[in-house]
Amino acid sequence: MCSQPRELSVSERQKLENDTNVVSQFKQHKLEKDAQRNWDLFYKRNSTNFFRDRHWTTREFEELCGDRCKVDSGNKVTLLEVGCGVGNFLFPLLEGSGDFFIYACDFSPRAVQFVKENPLYDAARCCAFQSDITTDDLCQNVPENSVDLVTMIFVLSAIHPEKMKEAIENVFKVLKPGGKLLFRDYGLYDHAMLRFAPGHKIFDNFYVRQDGTRAYYFSLEKVAELMESARFKVEQCEYIHRRTVNVKEGVDVERIFVQGKFCKRDGNGENITNS
Repeated sequence: MCSQPRELSVSERQKLENDTNVVSQFKQHKLEKDAQRNWDLFYKRNSTNFFRDRHWTTREFEELCGDRCKVDSGNKVTLLEVGCGVGNFLFPLLEGSGDFFIYACDFSPRAVQFVKENPLYDAARCCAFQSDITTDDLCQNVPENSVDLVTMIFVLSAIHPEKMKEAIENVFKVLKPGGKLLFRDYGLYDHAMLRFAPGHKIFDNFYVRQDGTRAYYFSLEKVAELMESARFKVEQCEYIHRRTVNVKEGVDVERIFVQGKFCKRDGNGENITNS
């Protein structure tokens, strides 16, 4: 387990300390109002070509692997993917050895349409739908207490911090007691955070990209606080250090992610373990 983000150089720390100008209140309100539109335009520009398939998820989360994907009744594991994009997690998982039924939702209607148009989309094994998980519409598509696993992979960071708790509470509602939330997102001092030029800071650790989409960079303490406030038990929460290397383009940068597993307690505050 890694409990520390990366060490900043003197110039990096100075850069962050000097970046004190924040986006105006008017622009902040507009970014929130246009959040769905900006993500829809992102998928219009990039189609299905921006993100790579996330085959790494089964290496990082044993709950997604083969024989471990069983519940007491022997039925399929029911999984909810929050922020499915165009299916880079969904379709590799369906092609793997696990036995799943997968609900997949995204804020962007265009992204959901790309998922449904994929030749691998099978309505007998998955159900894709548009959802704003900061509202209660998630439970209109997924029954409460019905899901064994939820994944939130690079999703929570795109939500305004004032709405993060509501999003996690809505996820909590659809999980079965004993169910788990599998989480990965951007970590504090990730290379992408340090690349923002002045004028992109909304407030501490929260930035806007050129295309209007936003990103929050998490500390372990922030993630644990959010999860515990929504009544999850923290089973694992750590920094993941990776490097992005492209020798041809002379790129070698440090990436920092926060990864965790969080369990829904039963009504008595106990954890239930599926065998």
